[in-house]
Amino acid sequence: MISSRYSILIASAGLLCVAAVPGSRNNRVVKHKTSPTFAKDIAPIIYSKCAPCHHAGEVAPFTLTSYQDAKDKAPTIAAAVKGKFMPPWQAITHGEFKDERILTKAQIDAIDAWAAAGAPAGNMSAAPKPPSYTPGWAMGTPDFIGKPSTEFTVGAEGADEYRCFVIPTNFPEGRFVTGVECRPGNRHVVHHLLVYLDSSGVARKKEGKDGKPGYSSFGGPGFIPVGSLGGWAPGLQFQTLPPGDGLWLPKGADIVLQVHYHKNGKQETDLSQIGLKFAKGTIDKQVRWESVDNELISIKPGDANYEVKADLDLPQPVTLLDVIPHMHLLGHDMTVDATFPDGTKRELIHVEPYDFNWQTRYTYKDPIHLPKGTHIAMVAHYDNSSANPHNPNNPPKKVLFGEQTTNEMCFAFFSYTFDTEHISKGVKVSKEQGFESRHKNLTIDSIFDFFDTNHDGKLNTDELADIVEFFQSATGESGKKTVSPKLAASFLISAYGKSEKGSLSKTEFKKAMEKYGND
Repeated sequence: MISSRYSILIASAGLLCVAAVPGSRNNRVVKHKTSPTFAKDIAPIIYSKCAPCHHAGEVAPFTLTSYQDAKDKAPTIAAAVKGKFMPPWQAITHGEFKDERILTKAQIDAIDAWAAAGAPAGNMSAAPKPPSYTPGWAMGTPDFIGKPSTEFTVGAEGADEYRCFVIPTNFPEGRFVTGVECRPGNRHVVHHLLVYLDSSGVARKKEGKDGKPGYSSFGGPGFIPVGSLGGWAPGLQFQTLPPGDGLWLPKGADIVLQVHYHKNGKQETDLSQIGLKFAKGTIDKQVRWESVDNELISIKPGDANYEVKADLDLPQPVTLLDVIPHMHLLGHDMTVDATFPDGTKRELIHVEPYDFNWQTRYTYKDPIHLPKGTHIAMVAHYDNSSANPHNPNNPPKKVLFGEQTTNEMCFAFFSYTFDTEHISKGVKVSKEQGFESRHKNLTIDSIFDFFDTNHDGKLNTDELADIVEFFQSATGESGKKTVSPKLAASFLISAYGKSEKGSLSKTEFKKAMEKYGND
């Protein structure tokens, strides 16, 4: 069957940018006695919320590290924050996340009034000191620095590229990682990067097959990862784990950097790298990841509120550190709730509206303890109508699960530790003992039931063709030179449909899957 782990531990994002959007053409300057000034009211906002992306060497289109910078862009900044285009933050929050990229209504009003008043400076001698950003490794000198063997050339124009680069570690033993810093080599074209761990050797076999450094792979990295080391997105700072926690780097594992390149109109080169710090003290908890997910997705054209659900139960108590919602271009919203054994409920994440271009790891200020028996439920909605400005198809087309941008996905990833694990005392817990999916994703029964749309207990030619098309999409074969779904369905019915002409029973479908299914 198709793997239930199209792993996409999306890079944690400190995306505190202000985008360039059209400013008002109204040049009227409104002055009030109480007009906000840059020195007193605006600088603290700009320096904390905008400058992390808007400084030299970052991906933002202009800098915001001085009064003159902000004054020159005052109408643009005001328009962006009033429209809530910026700062990019999708979670509905009550203050439970670290580094929340949100502005209060008072802050938005202050920026708007300041811009309307002509962006007055105020008493600059009393203004806060502009932030400084030091080149080099922000977390200090790493214990290990990894990078691809050669630069990658990014073309001037065309579709975005997702490129994976293999970095061998060759460590003679496994070790715990307590600090991670990813450094994009060319922030003009690197949209984000993700870090996977591969112990299978699959990534090495893919490397350079097309004559260029690395290999192409959208969505997942093209193998089943044994772990992840996070990633980078604009504004993201280095990651340091709490004392006693560590990410496990297996012996001999390859680090695989998946870099998302966004072309900027001219040819560029990139050589991104990663720095690691290893545990010097005692590690008591291994940080792991898991997901609540559903791969059974088939969205009809015009459906503006397609719903996907998934759930799982916890056989052991765990502590959640963060959550990453992941959908593609049709994703509109996602909510994940935890229901405790005593019946009380807690919202773990609610993103609305979702934006594929600003994916974020939401880290809890206070890690959330979930007792044994907790039920985690996810519900997500998708908009496949022509009213969705992000819809890649005009007119809309049927969209299935898969790794291409024009396919869809539904994942909520969590980083967590086992409450019962105490490595320092010799008490270890295997990953398999942790999260236990209720429906185990793609079973033959679940696929049959999902595509038996008329609920008659049989698959007709159209329903079976939808299954073939689904597998082609999920395995990346869609669009390639493959047998037509209708032709494949007709063949399967003729070969296995013995009980009733023109259809397959569930038993017959299982026999066909045993022969032709993708294990």
